[in-house]
Amino acid sequence: MFLKLNFRKNTIALFVIGSTLSMAMFAQQPADYVNPFIGTSNFGTTNPGPIAVRGMVNVSPFNVSGLQNLPFEKDSRWWSTPYVNENTFLTGFSHVNLSGVGCPELGVILAMPTTGDIETNHVKYGSTYSNEIASVGYYSNIIDKYNVKVEVTATTRVGVSKYHFPAGKSNILLNLGLGLTNEEGAMVKVVSPTEIEGIRSVGSFCYYKAEEAYPVYFVARFSETAKEFGVWKKPRKYNGLEAQWMDYNGKTRLKKGYTKEVVGDSIGAYMRYDFKKPTTVELKIGVSYVSIENARQNLEKETNGKTFNDILSDSKKEWNSYLSRIKVEGGSEDDKTIFYTALYHTLIHPNTLNDYNGEYPKVKTRETLKTKGTRYTTFSLWDTYRNLNQLMSLVYPKQQSNMVKSMLQIYDESGWLPKWELNATETTTMVGDPAGIVIADTYLKGIRDFDINKAYSAMLKSATQIEDNPLRPGLKDYITKGYLTTKTTQSGSVSTTQEYNATDFAIALLANELGKEQDYKMFSKRSISYRNLFDKTFNLLRPKNDDGTWLTPYNPDYGANFQKNLGFIEGNAWQYTFMLSHDINGLIKLMGGSKKFINKLQEVFDKNQFDMANEPDIAYPYLFNYVKGEEWRTQEMVQALVKKYFQNKPAGLPGNDDTGTMSAWLVYSMMGVYPLAPGEPKYTITTPMFNKITITLDANYYKNKNIVIERVLNNKGKIKSIEVNGKKHNSYFITHEELVNGNTLKVIQN
Repeated sequence: MFLKLNFRKNTIALFVIGSTLSMAMFAQQPADYVNPFIGTSNFGTTNPGPIAVRGMVNVSPFNVSGLQNLPFEKDSRWWSTPYVNENTFLTGFSHVNLSGVGCPELGVILAMPTTGDIETNHVKYGSTYSNEIASVGYYSNIIDKYNVKVEVTATTRVGVSKYHFPAGKSNILLNLGLGLTNEEGAMVKVVSPTEIEGIRSVGSFCYYKAEEAYPVYFVARFSETAKEFGVWKKPRKYNGLEAQWMDYNGKTRLKKGYTKEVVGDSIGAYMRYDFKKPTTVELKIGVSYVSIENARQNLEKETNGKTFNDILSDSKKEWNSYLSRIKVEGGSEDDKTIFYTALYHTLIHPNTLNDYNGEYPKVKTRETLKTKGTRYTTFSLWDTYRNLNQLMSLVYPKQQSNMVKSMLQIYDESGWLPKWELNATETTTMVGDPAGIVIADTYLKGIRDFDINKAYSAMLKSATQIEDNPLRPGLKDYITKGYLTTKTTQSGSVSTTQEYNATDFAIALLANELGKEQDYKMFSKRSISYRNLFDKTFNLLRPKNDDGTWLTPYNPDYGANFQKNLGFIEGNAWQYTFMLSHDINGLIKLMGGSKKFINKLQEVFDKNQFDMANEPDIAYPYLFNYVKGEEWRTQEMVQALVKKYFQNKPAGLPGNDDTGTMSAWLVYSMMGVYPLAPGEPKYTITTPMFNKITITLDANYYKNKNIVIERVLNNKGKIKSIEVNGKKHNSYFITHEELVNGNTLKVIQN
C-alpha cells in the first residue's frame, strides 16, 4: 500500500511506500492520485484539509490571519478561503469551510495545540509550520513553535485530530472569536475535563442579508482528561466616563475552572495538560446546524468505537468508491493527478446539511425539519448549472436526484427555488434563475424519481410572477420588451437577459417533454429574445436603454476583470455574446453566416478576451464544433487550455474553482465530451486525453453497466472519425441517450 503525499515549502513531492516490496506490485487507486494542494494558490480557493464525500465538516489549516500572512491576509483584502499555499503563519484548524468560492464565509471553530503558558491572542500563539502533507481524507503538519505534530481526518459531520505533544505543559485552544466569516457572536461552555460545547454565529455570505445570520453548533471531545480547563473572553474596549475606573477595560478575562456558558464575540475555551512523557491527544469535534444535542449525536454515531486510523481508512474507502466510477488508462501521472483531483473537487459541494438523525434547519426561519434522504446545501447554481450538475447526472445520478429533491424542499419551505443557497439561507448572489435549468436537465436525462409536477410549477412561478420575484428581478421588462434595460438594472442588463433566456430554453424543453405545447411555444420564443440586443455594428451584444436606443458611448471591451458595467456581470460583450449555446444557429445567422461567426469567435481568443477563470465563456472552445470543417479548432483549443491552466501544482486552477465548476469543465474536457447547452441532454465531442476512459453507470438509473470512451491512433492529430458501438457516427454531437445506452465511443485520429 502507498499514499501519494504532497509536500510544500522546503520539501518535495514523494511517495511513501507501505512495504519494502516494489511499487509495481501494487495498483494505485484513484484516490491515491488526488493532490489536495491543487487550487490552493492563484485564487483557486480550495483547501488541503480532509473532508468526507459531500461532508458537512472540513478540517482546514487556517493560515489567513495575522500580518505575517500579508498580502494574503483575510482582513486586508477580499479573501474567501481559510488557507493559501504561499502563507506560512498558522493560527489553528477551522472545522466548517467552503471550497472554491469567491466570497468570505464560515472558517470557524478553530482548534489549536500549543505548549507552555496559556496564550489566547491568536497573533501571539500562532506559529509557522513545516512537513505539510495532504492526501484524500488526511492532512498533517508540524507546528514549529511547539514541535507538535498534527494529523487530521474527518467523517461527514465530525472532524478528528491527533496532536502529538512533547513532554511538559500542553494546551488545546478552541477559539470562537477568529474566523473567515464577517459575523460575530458565540457561546462556549466547558461540560467536563474532556468535553466542550458551543455555538458560533455565521452568515452574510458575499455581504448580503446580515439579518439572516445563523448558528453552527459543536461538541468537542478530548481523549485525555485535562489537568486544568477554562474559558476566556476579550470584551470591546469601553471609552465612556466609567473607563477611568475599569483597570480591566478591553483586556482578556481568563476564567479557570469555569463551567457555565460564556457569551461574546472574542471568546474561547481551553484544555490544559502536564504530560510526563510525549503524549498524543485525540480531539473530535461534531458539528450541527440544528442543535448542540445533534452535534453530540453526530459525534457519537459517526466515531464511537473507531480509532483515528479506522476513520481515515473509512474515508479513503469512501472516496475511492466514488472516484472509481471513472477509470482512466494511458496519460501521464500528472494527467491522472489533475483529472482525479478535479473529480475530487466536484464531490465536495453541494454538501450535506442534515444531521445523522435527518434533522436540518428550515430556510430562513431555522425551524427544525426532517428528511429521509440527504438534504444538500451550498447550491452555487449560477456556476454549477453549466456543467457540474450534468456530470453528477451522468456519473452520480442518485446524488443529483437528491440535489433536485433538496431544491424542491427549499421551494416548499420558502416558496421559491434556490439561486445561491447556503446552509438554509438564500444569499441571492449572482443573477438569473438557474435552478430550473438544473431540474429540467436532470429530468430530461432520465432521472425522474422526484415530483416533476411540483418542479414544473416552481419553474413557472419564477418565470411568470412579475411582482416580488427574488429570482427574476426586472421580469416585466423582460416579458414586454424582451430584455432588461439600463434602467431596469444598474448592472448586467444584457447578461441577466441571457440568463433568463437560458432558463426559458430549459423550461421549453421540459414543457415539450411533458406535452405542454403552449408553454413550449411561449418559452421557446422567450429564449431567443437576446436577439433584440445584438448590434451588427460590433457583431456583439450591446445594452439598450429604456427607450430602446443603444447605450452610447459603448466600448465592448469594458467590463473585463470584474469591472462593473451596465451591460454585463463579471465580464464584457466578448465574454458573453457567445454564451448562447442553446441558439448558436440563430447567432450564426445574426453574425452573417458561418465564416463570420468563426472569425468572431476566434477573435475572442486572439484578442485575449477569453477568460478561463469565469463561467460565462467557459463553453466557448467547444462552439467551433457547430461549424463543419472547423472542429479542429475545438480540439486544439481545449487541449491547449487544459495544458495552460490545469496543472499539478498549487496554482493549478485558473481561478476560483466555484464549488467544482472549473473542475467539472476539466473532467469533461479530459474525457472528450462536454454538455454544451445546459438543459439539452446532449454532448459535443472532442479528443479524449486518455487512451481509455470507463464510466461505471448506476444500475438504478441506467441499463448499461458502463460507457467506454477510447482514443485511437494517438499521435496528436485531428479527429478523423468517430464511432459509437463500432458504427460510424457522422456528428460531433451525441445525445445523452445515445451515450449511456451505447457501450463504446471511439474517437479515431489521423
